[in-house]
Amino acid sequence: MDNLLNLLDKNCRMKDEQLAVLLGVSADEVAQAIAAYENKGVIRGYKAVIDWDKTDREYVIARIEIRVIPMRDHGFDEIARTIYSFDEVETCYLMSGGYDLAVTVAGKSFKDVALFVSQKLAPIDAVQSTSTHFVLKKYKERGILLADKEKDMREVSLL
Repeated sequence: MDNLLNLLDKNCRMKDEQLAVLLGVSADEVAQAIAAYENKGVIRGYKAVIDWDKTDREYVIARIEIRVIPMRDHGFDEIARTIYSFDEVETCYLMSGGYDLAVTVAGKSFKDVALFVSQKLAPIDAVQSTSTHFVLKKYKERGILLADKEKDMREVSLL
């Protein structure tokens, strides 16, 4: 039923009956498989991809690269837990390369994000340094295009 996960990843709003037809199984089997995935923690939730630029919501997103000193006997997990527990944090990943954690933060303004970094993130003892990058425009998120297609003004109308 790994194909079920692929289908749900592309469109989690599909009904069990639709998924069953695509997978060649019964709707009951689909429902049972989804329930099992939810119980095992494989499926952690369902979330819409929203283009906030098309709404009135004030919304700023930043990607923060964080270098940390791993904690003895806990490694990076305890530091990550401290960081991802903040409401402003949308994602938190352990990374390879030049920094240790990549965090996506949301706020109402650039100032909100800057205050989060200076007042909540930087004071954490294990945090060595941060580098904040503000998202200026989203083109694609989770495989979904957010940028509107530009109309080619060179087209000639035959009407």
